[in-house]
Order: sequence, then C-alpha cells, then structure tokens
Amino acid sequence: MTNRRDFLKTSALALPGLTAFGRGPTNPESVHDAAMPEFKGIGDEDYWESIRRLYALIDTRTYMNTGGLGPVPLEVLERFRQLTSDLQMQSETGHDLIEQAREPVATFLGAKPSEIAFIRNATEGNSAIASGTRLHPGDEVIIDASAHPGGAIPWLNQIKASGIVIKLFEPNTEDSDIILDRIGALITSKTKVIQVSHVTAPTGILLPVARIAELAHSKNCWFHVDGAQSAGMIPVHLGNLRCDSFATSGHKWLGAMHGTGVLYIREDRLDEIVPSEIGAYSDSVYHLPDTFEYIPTARRHESGTRNAPLVDSVRNACSFLGQIGLQRVRERGLELTQVLRTGLESIPSIEIISPSNIELRSSILTFRSSTQSYSKLVDILAKEFHFRLRVVTEQDLNAIRVSLHVFNTLEQVDRLVEGIRKAVSNG
Repeated sequence: MTNRRDFLKTSALALPGLTAFGRGPTNPESVHDAAMPEFKGIGDEDYWESIRRLYALIDTRTYMNTGGLGPVPLEVLERFRQLTSDLQMQSETGHDLIEQAREPVATFLGAKPSEIAFIRNATEGNSAIASGTRLHPGDEVIIDASAHPGGAIPWLNQIKASGIVIKLFEPNTEDSDIILDRIGALITSKTKVIQVSHVTAPTGILLPVARIAELAHSKNCWFHVDGAQSAGMIPVHLGNLRCDSFATSGHKWLGAMHGTGVLYIREDRLDEIVPSEIGAYSDSVYHLPDTFEYIPTARRHESGTRNAPLVDSVRNACSFLGQIGLQRVRERGLELTQVLRTGLESIPSIEIISPSNIELRSSILTFRSSTQSYSKLVDILAKEFHFRLRVVTEQDLNAIRVSLHVFNTLEQVDRLVEGIRKAVSNG
C-alpha cells in the first residue's frame, strides 16, 4: 500500500499543466489593473468567476487542494516579487515591513499584536508549543487521532525528550457533544495539555474549539489549536476561541507565500512557553556574560534576520480575503461542498466520510469509492479530467479529499461530479 508521500512523488509529474510555462487566467502584468469585483448577492456566480481571475492559477487543470497548498492571489505574488527585488537592490532587510504587518494580521485573527509571532508554518508553531511547555515524565497530552503529522510529531518527539504520554481521541463526524465526552473521558490529574485540529485535515471536521477550551481550562490544562486548516477558510477570532495558543500556516487557506505562518500565544500566558528558537530580536536587554530578558511579546519567538517580503505577503493575503469578507468565504465554502455532496450522493458506489452535520462541516469534503481504489480514481481524475485533488491514506481511510476555496466555481464542482461518475462507472 503506497502512502501519501510516495504517491505524490510518483504522480506529481503526471499532473497536467504542471509546468513552469503554464499561464494562469490572468496575465500577471495586468494585475495592478485588476479590482475586487462588486458582490451583487447570493447566486452571483459572475462574482466568483471574477475572484478566480485574481489568483495566480494556470487554467490547464482545476485546482481543489487548498488543504495542502493554497494558490497566491496575483496582487500578493506581484508585491512579494517587487519587495524582494527592491530590498535586494538596496541590500536591506526591510524589517520595518514585519512590524507594519503585525497589527493588521493580529486584527484579522482576532488577537493583539503583542500575541503573535511570524513563523514559517503551522508545524513550526506546533513545535514551539510542544517543546516549550515544561513537561515531565508521565505527564499526559491529549491530541486528536486526525492530527496532521505537523501537529502530532512535535508531541511524539516529546516522548523521547521528556517522557510524556500521548492519548488520542477520535473526532466524531456528527455530534459535538460526543467529541467533548471523548476528550473528557481521557483527562486525568496527569493531563497537562490538550491539542486539537481546528479543522481536521483528513476529513474536514470543524471541531467545537470554544467548548473544548472551556473543558480544558476547567481541568487546568494548556489548550493549543492547530489552525492550519481554519485560518482563511472560516472567520477566526482567537480571543473568542479562548485557546492558550494557536498556530497556522500562511500557505494554505490564507493565500500567502510559502514559508509563512503565525503563532499566537495568549498574552497572560506568554511566559509559560520557553522559546525553543531564539536569538537577536528575541531580547529586550542582554549583557554578557549573564544578563538576558525576553522581549515582553510573542515576538520573542522570532529570531534573527527574517524574510520581510514573506511576512508582508501574510498581511497582504489577509487584506485580500478581508475585502471579500470571511463570513462570505465561509458561506461560499459551504455552498460548494453542499453542491459536491449532493452530486456525490447520486453515485451509488461513493461514500462521503466528511460530516453531514452543518455545525461540523468545513470547506473540505472527503469521499471514497467501493468499486475503485483511491489511487486509481485520483489518477484518472488527474490525467483524464485534469483535477488536482489529494489522497487520504491516514487512518487507513484510503479516500480522496476535495478542498474548495473562493477561486473554485460551481461549474468546476459539476465537472468534478461528472468526472467521478464516469471514472467509477468505467472501473
């Protein structure tokens, strides 16, 4: 049985349009002439077609894998290119751009500027929390069984480093009360940390994070959220979620450049996490040989010279989505996945394994076929119908994941349903 990583190695080069010479729906040279379209109400498909043309996507395949890697809006890409060029020509760091980005990104996420650090991805943020908590042999950490490797492996490393014990709960796809009960049943006096995926990567379950936070705090547990699949997909207000820490990537639903992310640590708990990567810019004062104080903000988790244009791309990407409106982004994702769900339900051999409960749904829908292997089916959909999807081998699901964002259209979803129908009927 091939795993996801091996599958991608062998299949990526076969994907149509995967070439440096592919052209997207919009000419990059005209990006500065493009404007955010006016939304005229529900059913305005012309609006979403116009949004698509604002992304740097080739038109020789249909991209539906934002849960793995999100495309960048053209204005974000072009500003990144220009800033990189300008800074290189002057040989300057552009660190002022980082501080200019902090407040708008924090506002976008419902946090204070002092509570966020710019990192490389959600994995780095999850690692900062896992390695920065003061855990001892026998201490327990509860995580969801659907955790992405970037959320799980940092804690597995702490088994080696600190002798902790990991407990798993299986997120229920239909009832949030069951999710709370499963977590609660695992908590003991030794439980120190609870971590959940805000939206699970394999099947797109939107977990009841605010309720889990209440449970965690009632048991004096640190509560961390892996938000790699939520920021940019749904409205996220970290103050309202009441988590102690949160990590997300810029390169998925936010639409920022690769190598970007945000780590949030609640202001009143900042000193409870020991920075694992530290250096210049992490200090408020230091004198050799023995004087050092952390800067009194989450910026202590940023060390050394950073790529300022990358950080600026996070700010710019948040601004782009903010112009659309995060509630509208959320509603569009639900609309697209509902159309996909309805279409797949008409195909007898297809089983949908993402939630049917609207409260637990996200912009991710995962399915499998009883008559066609996931590897063969995704290969047909790529080579014959030109769709970029993602296989799900985690937990032996052997399924296919569809991630739908604002650049996807109803016409694309209809084509996917028909492609799946033809693929399984010919199997």
